Amino acid sequence: MRVSSVDQNTVRQLDGAEVERTFTDKASGKDAARPKLEELIAFVREGDTVLVHSMDRLARNLDDLRRLVRTLTGKGVRVEFVKESLTFTGEDSPMATLLLSVMGAFAEFERALILERQREGIAAAKQRGAYTGRKPALTDDQARELRERAAAGEQKSALAREFGISRETVYSYLRAVPTAD
Repeated sequence: MRVSSVDQNTVRQLDGAEVERTFTDKASGKDAARPKLEELIAFVREGDTVLVHSMDRLARNLDDLRRLVRTLTGKGVRVEFVKESLTFTGEDSPMATLLLSVMGAFAEFERALILERQREGIAAAKQRGAYTGRKPALTDDQARELRERAAAGEQKSALAREFGISRETVYSYLRAVPTAD
C-alpha cells in the first residue's frame, strides 16, 4: 500500500483482502526508492503473491512499473493488481504484457495531468493574489535575531534547534535580504 502524504490513509486499499503482511509507504509514487517497497522486495519469496490495490500505488511511471513487476516475478512472485483485475507471474502472455504497458501508461498520463492542473491552479491563484506561498517559519523579529546571533558567531545548528527550523532554513534566512524594519 502507498499513500502520498502522512494525512492520507490506506483504508480503501485492499479493504477486505486477507493478507499475511502489509507494507505501507507514505511517500510519492514517483520515487522508486521507498523504504517499505524495498523491504517488500527483500521479504518476498518464490510462491508468494503481492497484492496491490492499483498500478499507480506501485509506481507512477511506466518504466518503474515494468521494472518492479519484472523484479518481483523474476523472484517467482505473483503480482496481482486488484483494481485493474490483472495478475502477472513472469510467464505472461503478450496480451498481459500489453495490458501492463497500456494501464501503466494511463497511470503515468494521469499523474502528468494532475501536475499540469495543479500548476495551472497555482498560476491562476497567484494572479488573483490568493496564493502567497508558505508562511514564513520565523517572524521578522526572530529573523533579525537569527541574523544577529549568526553574525556574532553562534553555531548554525544550535540556532536551528533553538528556533525549531532546519539548518537549510537558517541559511535561507542568512542569504535573504532583510526586510526594512
